Amino acid sequence: MTKYLVRHYVTADFIAEKVVDESEIDSEKNNLKQNTIPDGSFSFIMVERSEKLIRTTYEEHDENINNSSKEWTWNR
Repeated sequence: MTKYLVRHYVTADFIAEKVVDESEIDSEKNNLKQNTIPDGSFSFIMVERSEKLIRTTYEEHDENINNSSKEWTWNR
């Protein structure tokens, strides 16, 4: 039986949050220092029903990794 890898490209809204000590930000100058951009130390929560499907692809799936000779089928 042939197996297929189905891949959905999705966008969604997330809330990134992290509890920090007062020494890690400057509240008087509104400077978040190292916390300006969320990274792996933040918790990410997806906003309910914010996901939007951009496109879907599928291809035959086998145990060989990185087989670039396979043709993809795009559905936009």
